[in-house]
Amino acid sequence: MEKAQAFRLETVDKETLKNWYYLMSLGRKLDERAPNYLKQALGWSYHAPYAGHDGIQLAIGQVFDKETDHLFPYYRDMLTALSSGVSAEEIILNGISKATDLASGGRHMSNHFAKPEWNIHNVSSCTGNHTQHAVGVARAIKKYGAKGVAISSQGESSTSEGYVYEAINGATNEKLPVIFVFQDNRYGISVPKRDQTANTYAADNFRGFKNLRIIHCDGKNVFASMNAMTEAKKHAMEKMEPVIVHASCVRIHSHSNSDKHELYRDDNERHCAKASDPFDRYRIQLVRSGTFTEEELNALDEQAQKEMMAAHRKALVAPDPDPASIFDFVTPEAFVSVKYPKGLHQETSGNKLKLIQALNETLKAEFRHNPDTFIWGQDVANKEKGGIFNVTKGMQQEFGSERVFNGPIAEDFIMGTADGMSRFSDKIRIVVEGAEFADYFWPAMEQYLEVSHEYWRTNGAFSPNITIRLASGGYIGGGLYHSQTIEGALCSIPGVRIVYPSFADDAAGLLRTSMRSKGPTLFLEPKALYNDPAAEAIVPDDFEVPFGVARLRREGSAMSIITYGNTTHMCMNVADRLEKETGKSIEVLDLRSLVPLDKEAILSSVGKTGRALVVHEDKVFGGFGGEIAAMIADEAFSFLDAPVRRVGSTFTPVGFNRILEKAILPNEDKIYTAAFELLTF
Repeated sequence: MEKAQAFRLETVDKETLKNWYYLMSLGRKLDERAPNYLKQALGWSYHAPYAGHDGIQLAIGQVFDKETDHLFPYYRDMLTALSSGVSAEEIILNGISKATDLASGGRHMSNHFAKPEWNIHNVSSCTGNHTQHAVGVARAIKKYGAKGVAISSQGESSTSEGYVYEAINGATNEKLPVIFVFQDNRYGISVPKRDQTANTYAADNFRGFKNLRIIHCDGKNVFASMNAMTEAKKHAMEKMEPVIVHASCVRIHSHSNSDKHELYRDDNERHCAKASDPFDRYRIQLVRSGTFTEEELNALDEQAQKEMMAAHRKALVAPDPDPASIFDFVTPEAFVSVKYPKGLHQETSGNKLKLIQALNETLKAEFRHNPDTFIWGQDVANKEKGGIFNVTKGMQQEFGSERVFNGPIAEDFIMGTADGMSRFSDKIRIVVEGAEFADYFWPAMEQYLEVSHEYWRTNGAFSPNITIRLASGGYIGGGLYHSQTIEGALCSIPGVRIVYPSFADDAAGLLRTSMRSKGPTLFLEPKALYNDPAAEAIVPDDFEVPFGVARLRREGSAMSIITYGNTTHMCMNVADRLEKETGKSIEVLDLRSLVPLDKEAILSSVGKTGRALVVHEDKVFGGFGGEIAAMIADEAFSFLDAPVRRVGSTFTPVGFNRILEKAILPNEDKIYTAAFELLTF
């Protein structure tokens, strides 16, 4: 067992021992009182008691430095929060979900403690996923040469999650100053540890990782835990290596107030758990050693009781969240263009750029503009290669491997560490290739969902400033995992802006706006148009396109075609053909931005023409066009002279053989047929 021996009863001064006891006493009183709030219908509907984890939680908080460290506690870390400096009142405000709760203002589950100004981070209910955020912020600590460590705390069962392995693999590969604390109470709710892993200790599952130190300790013992955490922090900072602290604990009570451990733990086991109570053992040790008398400790208990009740009284009269506030902090503030407020330019001379060139040149320009910009992903920085499609070609050569580097083939890790690194400083802007193809992004969906609601969940305290680039769509003969477009599934998730340009100038302008904005943006790139002459355009060096502003590609009066991405060019060709054949002018509206959506432009166009055809590459069933069609039917019905029609892919995967691909994806012939029928309705 690896541990330092600095902390023993006889080596710690009495004032420190007293402070530790007081924190443990106050924590227990809060831990035991929490269920009463639910019984009285005052809140705290989720409470996971920490009793039995006292030693390690006290130690985590004691080694944490709010000036230099970053702490990611999990839902059982009440004493960790108290030991870190969170007050009893702040704990109760969180528990009963008051508007003044520092963690989320009542937006997040109770028992998720945070204090953003002290770098005690708000973590989600997806247990263990914050390991990746801790790795990300540790990456920033190392890159900026800062002092401190990231500390991630979790239960042992959550280490079964794949993203925990990705986090530890990445931390060891990059040699980052992060401490992973496994609080092992031998249960994942009702599931015993033997059903989680073959190893007795979850930490041993990671023994094969290089550049990793593993420290085991008795998490029920205050001194053993202090020794372990102190040594872990010392090692992480001096060696610039991750450390796992595996703390053996005991869960005295049920998993939470919605669990009944009597259903799966017999009387003897529950009795033994209670007999191992770390708080009782610490008290006995203090008294038997003659360090404190029973009366002195009783006085501390009374003081803790008074503090808790005073906090209780203050928290009860604190304001509740305002229902009207639900729309606050959904999406962070976007960069606002002064020169190009409508995302239009008047350049008519100059060299046209391909869409891929526009992306590459804009990335480089923004990296020069903001030295705190970073990009990583799979294959983004390997000699002369710059991603599968060479969008990032030449970037590492110009900006160096500290800012432009490869990530492992682990989409969840790419996203999760972007979330974490952006927490280090608000000036940081991160671009990630979320996957080599949009189809491969699904493993990162858990972290995508995380960034989508973090600004809202933290009540505006944290904004993940990330641009997520994905090569999207078909028409390349790619088949499964290489030809899908995924916006239909993702537009239903609030909190992320989603853009889908179809011309080089819009691609450049939207990318610049994305990289200068706060919050996450999903940047979908129609890869079939990367080198297509149809997408070429003159691109001003400083061009900016605002979110939520569509672009009228073709004016008309007989029908509106609403589209974006690959199908924009098809729709324009169909409109030209129909006007030649029928003499009727067709309006083509290129959305460019899906979230936010330019609702005004859509309704204005339909109000003018009386007919609407919605065209996109994605499937018709469940596709984003359904939302547009419903909006038109709901708000522009009186202007319609015909039903709203949609054109998109069949409700199938996209096949590899070009014959199958043609049968599945929309094309000019399919759009023409639908447009002609609608025009003559």
